[in-house]
Amino acid sequence: MNPQSVNEETGVEHTTGAPMTRSSRPPRRLSDIVREQLRMEHYAYRTERTYLMWMKRFVHFHDRRDPREMGAAEVRAFLGYLADQRNVAAATQNQALCALVYLYHRVLEVDLGDLGEVAWVKRPARLPDVLTASEVYDLLGKLTGVQQVIGRLMYGTGMRLAEALRLRVKDIDFERNQILIRDSKGGKDRVAALPMMLVEELRAQLVHAKALHDQDLKDGYGSVELPYALARKYPRLPWSWHWQYVFPSVKLSQCPRTGVVRRHHLYPNIMQRSVREAARVCGIKKHVKTHTLRHSFATHLLEGGTDIRTIQDMLGHDDLNTTMIYTHVVKNGPYGVMSPLDRLPVSPFVENVAAEQVDPVVVPGDGAGVGVDVAVVDAPEIEPPSVGVSEGVSLMASSGPAGRLVRLWRGLRKATSLVVATVLATSSGGIQR
Repeated sequence: MNPQSVNEETGVEHTTGAPMTRSSRPPRRLSDIVREQLRMEHYAYRTERTYLMWMKRFVHFHDRRDPREMGAAEVRAFLGYLADQRNVAAATQNQALCALVYLYHRVLEVDLGDLGEVAWVKRPARLPDVLTASEVYDLLGKLTGVQQVIGRLMYGTGMRLAEALRLRVKDIDFERNQILIRDSKGGKDRVAALPMMLVEELRAQLVHAKALHDQDLKDGYGSVELPYALARKYPRLPWSWHWQYVFPSVKLSQCPRTGVVRRHHLYPNIMQRSVREAARVCGIKKHVKTHTLRHSFATHLLEGGTDIRTIQDMLGHDDLNTTMIYTHVVKNGPYGVMSPLDRLPVSPFVENVAAEQVDPVVVPGDGAGVGVDVAVVDAPEIEPPSVGVSEGVSLMASSGPAGRLVRLWRGLRKATSLVVATVLATSSGGIQR
């Protein structure tokens, strides 16, 4: 019988006359080497997928040439193509650069040198879209089921979507009214206050998650992915209830790294689609996404008088300048002041309009049949703007064309009242011709 040998890469048995030697093994793919290096350095799975995607696009752009045969010139050409022809954003171009620099520096150990001005692009400062309190109320009201619980949790604590979905049962402390957010952006941990309005909803969600976990245990599943090497250190820990996700998926799935079939947390796209649809139904004319709830959380705290340092800690920002961006979107304007035009009692334009609407009429005198020609305003029929208090919108907070229309209407009404009052007072004095 011929001796059998097993390929360590594929696990396939070969029945050849001689065992395979190290030199006869098939060469490893570059993507496998990159993936192994990323996992050895504990990069996130999303980062792994993104880096491999950019490396694949780089190779295809240069007609499938081996990256070992290319260098700085090819990297500059690819980045220039992204900027000039694809017109990508600065963040996208920087992301592609990080992936290629990692490939050459960490995997191939090749120094790219100076890539020139086309390489790293400084990202311009962008102000976030922020919802008003009424818009947040309407948006959350349109969400249903577990999506509404997640949305209220994100707005009530300032969590990112990934942080909310990755919550474990053990991370919610009902006794201390706090939530422990572990391994967030940058690998940091922080504590968030548990909103009292969500206590009963979270308890009901845990009951639902426990029922799914019990059914999975009966079906021979029930394990959950653990960070780092905890599964090897504690072999039975993946089946423990306190390590399960608070928001589990409705179906089982296969882990892309290990191939193990288990119940993961809720897929992010489900929440993202629900928020976009809720914003469309509410008629919100802003670019609303799940992260908008986090921006609104910080802005509303700032408007309520919360210290900026406290907001920085609650959001988990390392740099205070990152939190300071919310000072530019508060409700009192970008600098927290009122425009001097809004401080004027009546706009000059409004006074001119009111003066043009003065017509001479005869006002009766003191009963002797003698009248007097007096300039009296024939009060115009001024219809209020379509945006009003009756519709739940504050006129004081109006801005843009609607705000100018409201102020014009108020000025006309005030000017008309002053002129009419003056004429009536003069006529009551019995002025003769």
